Amino acid sequence: MSAPGSIGALSLWLQTPPGKYLLAWEQAFMDVHVADLFGYHALQIGPVQLDALQTNRMPHRWRACLNIEENRGQLMLDPEDLPFPAESLDLVVLSHVLEFSVDPHQVIREVERVLIPEGHILVTGFNPYSLWGLRQRTLRGIRKPYLPEEGEFLTLFRLRDWMKLLSFEIQHSKAGCYIPALSQQKWIERWSWMDRLGSRWWPFAGGAYAVDAVKRVRGMRLIGPSWKTAKPKPGTAVPAANTNAQCINTQEDMDEG
Repeated sequence: MSAPGSIGALSLWLQTPPGKYLLAWEQAFMDVHVADLFGYHALQIGPVQLDALQTNRMPHRWRACLNIEENRGQLMLDPEDLPFPAESLDLVVLSHVLEFSVDPHQVIREVERVLIPEGHILVTGFNPYSLWGLRQRTLRGIRKPYLPEEGEFLTLFRLRDWMKLLSFEIQHSKAGCYIPALSQQKWIERWSWMDRLGSRWWPFAGGAYAVDAVKRVRGMRLIGPSWKTAKPKPGTAVPAANTNAQCINTQEDMDEG
């Protein structure tokens, strides 16, 4: 379960100039990587300031928050015990959920449970091996924390190991927000040139990262029709294929509540 105070601190930080800078980078990543993900049901968990599903076209999309104070008509839930049946979602987005959860590994297990085979999980988090993370550690107890201090930030390598154990396959991973730990908008803009250099010269040292992974199920493969076309007898007419045939898909509604 996530600590309400921790999520509240993150929500407040996202309203600051560096928080808005981070949100802009994460929004750009999500807009690109969810646009072409197809299915029926998508779930976003995390701060309401990020609209991770705005470019996705699935018919059923939910935005869930973790803090009752920012529950602006959205769904509220416990990410360690998701209220969805097994293999019922096509896409789950976790925006800074793992680092503020009591048991982040359980959160990933829950996502693996509710995702269909070949479903996608997208995760964002703060990078402890960055200028932001360095400031957070070295000045702890001396100066006011730059990032929400309640968070337990996970490295990208640790997250990859967890996902691999649960049969997730990384499709895309990216770091961003390479500027120093600055608080004022004018200085953030002046140091924005570091974003152009950072992705090239120190790609894993960004202040935040984003991951897109797909759930793989071992042993699954496409199976063709069990019947075989009989060879026509000599002198008999062979019916032409109906090229105008249509395929009808059926969908079961998810149990809600």
